[in-house]
Amino acid sequence: MALKCAIDLGIPGAIHRNGGSASLPDLLATLPIAENKRPFLHRLMRFLTVSGIFTSADDGVYQLTRVSRLLVDSIPLNLLPSFLCLGEWFRDGGDTTLFAMAHGTDVWGAMSLDRALAAGFSVSMAADSKFLAEIAIRRHAEAFMNVSSLVDVGGGDGSMARAIVKAFPHIKCLVLDLPHVVRGIPADGFVEYVAGDMMDFVPPANVVLLKLVLHDWSDEDCVRILSRCREAISNREGGKVIIIDTVIGSQSQQIYEAQLFLDLCMMTVTTGKEREEKEWHMIFLKAGFTQYKILPILRIKSLIEVYP
Repeated sequence: MALKCAIDLGIPGAIHRNGGSASLPDLLATLPIAENKRPFLHRLMRFLTVSGIFTSADDGVYQLTRVSRLLVDSIPLNLLPSFLCLGEWFRDGGDTTLFAMAHGTDVWGAMSLDRALAAGFSVSMAADSKFLAEIAIRRHAEAFMNVSSLVDVGGGDGSMARAIVKAFPHIKCLVLDLPHVVRGIPADGFVEYVAGDMMDFVPPANVVLLKLVLHDWSDEDCVRILSRCREAISNREGGKVIIIDTVIGSQSQQIYEAQLFLDLCMMTVTTGKEREEKEWHMIFLKAGFTQYKILPILRIKSLIEVYP
């Protein structure tokens, strides 16, 4: 009730347009609130702050959280239209995603039609890759020690692969991604780029890396992707797949709540999901793998080593 009211009034957008923070007078100056209802706004904001939708400092200034940032109506790829379709989506018998129901195309189609949106997504993924690579290498360097070749599947601009080569110069790194993604990326002498579809073929290597890839896809598609990965490492000594993704329930209650929110976002935007360990185990077995090991690298994310 309170969250729907905040969305209807446009409170997340008002805070965003005010530079990311807004006091009660700031909100009252911009929101369409009747004069006799103005004294009640602080009670609504107090509840939404305690509920984690907004944060509030001692000076009474409200800021967006990761949750409410997704509800800003003026930012690219905002999830508000998709969330508002949730009830309709549950009643509908089709197999389209919430995002496609709200926007008329899936998220990948939206990015193919909007260069600015695609560029923003690429920049954010590159930043995420550099951040995760630094943590993964620092905490679990042994995962890369005896590796001679690595394919970063869906590796985008190669940020993750370059970070690995920088830390381990002996590793020959290759990035596999769709043609429109790798087209035009200049050669740097460190990473090789190959255009292709991971559903059909993954180039052979000692290690195949899947960073935040599998949570975009259904269980059936994940089995198909992992089967291609198993084929790529089948004739390589010490071959394995390294997955960086979420393992639901592997951390504290607070992190568990964040993981469940991410899962709701995946349900909204893609056909994929965040998975519990038993769900990972199931798709590993179906793809022909026999063993796996889960290593924590970040509160929400884990590094999973999977062996044939």
